[in-house]
Amino acid sequence: MIDIHIERKAFAASGRAASHTAIAGLELHLAEHEFVCLVGPSGCGKTTLLNLIAGLERDFEGHIQFHKTNTPRLGYVFQEPRLLPWRTVRENLALALPADVEPALLDKLLEIAGLTAFQHTYPTRLSLGMSRRVALVRAFAARPDLLLMDEPFVSLDAPTAARMRQLLQDLWQRRPHTVLFVTHDLREALELGDRIVFLSPPPARVIREMTPPPRPRDRDTLERLYRRIRGD
Repeated sequence: MIDIHIERKAFAASGRAASHTAIAGLELHLAEHEFVCLVGPSGCGKTTLLNLIAGLERDFEGHIQFHKTNTPRLGYVFQEPRLLPWRTVRENLALALPADVEPALLDKLLEIAGLTAFQHTYPTRLSLGMSRRVALVRAFAARPDLLLMDEPFVSLDAPTAARMRQLLQDLWQRRPHTVLFVTHDLREALELGDRIVFLSPPPARVIREMTPPPRPRDRDTLERLYRRIRGD
């Protein structure tokens, strides 16, 4: 579906900050309906790569090629929910709904996410976990061909993060599409991904790939695999 070749992505010097090469010599292919987890140390260029794919950053050497007649419809889940505080939950979701999609989809997504009772609530009245649920549902409401996710559950407590991962899997399995999910949590990647891509410290490049066992995956198997990868 997508071929990514980043020969070099650098940020110019600014003030006292020296110039910085974030990505160099990175090659990555994303297949249709594949769930790929991107793992790497903090500051290695994971978010920069997502922004390049989304077209939010355009100044780089290389190419990003989409293998479809038209550019795929993109969804992006950021580290923060980024909901409009002056619109209700339902109104935030409706903004993402494409013109060719029936509004009844919102009712279905709200029900799946357990948000029906909160659909007329404003974001300032929601917990962080609930706001993240809304942001996730908003991305799915857009009916994306490619969903980019930038550590969307990073600041959640463990039980809430586990529920969010399950909700993500439920939504994705109902409508498979290509997902590129950035995380620094190897256990999270093992639970979610069809494929895990490991990046080097900056400048980022792919240093390793692996394929977790087929779904469904039990906790004991994932924990043994986690310990083997870590060398424990």
